[in-house]
Amino acid sequence: MGVGVGVPAPVTEAGVVNGSANLGWKYKEVKRELEELTGFSVQVGNDANVAALGEMWKGGGAGQKNMIMVTLGTGVGGGVIIGGKVIIGEHGAGGEIGHLCVNYEETENCGCGNRGCLEQYASATGIVRIAKKKLVSKTRPTVLCAETVTAKDVFDAVKEGDQVAQEIAEEFGSYLGYALANLAVVADPSVFVIGGGVSKAGEILIPYIQKPYRERAFFANKDVEFKLATLANDAGICGAAKLLLDAVGEE
Repeated sequence: MGVGVGVPAPVTEAGVVNGSANLGWKYKEVKRELEELTGFSVQVGNDANVAALGEMWKGGGAGQKNMIMVTLGTGVGGGVIIGGKVIIGEHGAGGEIGHLCVNYEETENCGCGNRGCLEQYASATGIVRIAKKKLVSKTRPTVLCAETVTAKDVFDAVKEGDQVAQEIAEEFGSYLGYALANLAVVADPSVFVIGGGVSKAGEILIPYIQKPYRERAFFANKDVEFKLATLANDAGICGAAKLLLDAVGEE
């Protein structure tokens, strides 16, 4: 018996968090502290990495051993899986897809302190940011309102054929598609799994990411499949269980 945990922060293989803006932690030995509290064996991973494990095991990436999951919510997270193993890295920051730099001319800071991060354009808040800039100079009719627009509003309007909404979706998709093309040439996945709140827009989301991806991907990676995540909030639960089972050598 044991415990699997996902934490919204970079987590080392030793179960240590060296810093988390969201949690206000500077250094936390999560694995050790939870083991002392519970008396059980504990396995700890980054929450997006854990969700990726869940989708590989029981969800949209089931049966795949080489996949990249992208979670599009208030931020952008991700998990890179190669040979059935999540890439954690030296500092526990493997798979921090949202902080790929995709715009070197950006002047506004990302929450991480850098500028031009993918998260500034491909998260739900990033989509709203793109939308507000387009709607300020609105020259064509649209159902979208700059003061109240949400990412859901944008994709609902896309489904209704709203041209301004389609332009917003195209800009969002170009940033994400190009970023994934860069990732693919490093990780060589068989599938991209798209999850998070933004993915609730459904299949209409995929072409806006897939088209720019195909335009820029290395020839060997052009036909990588795109799928929506299927486990929703259960991805983290399944992934945490998988984390623990892998640690004890069980399927």
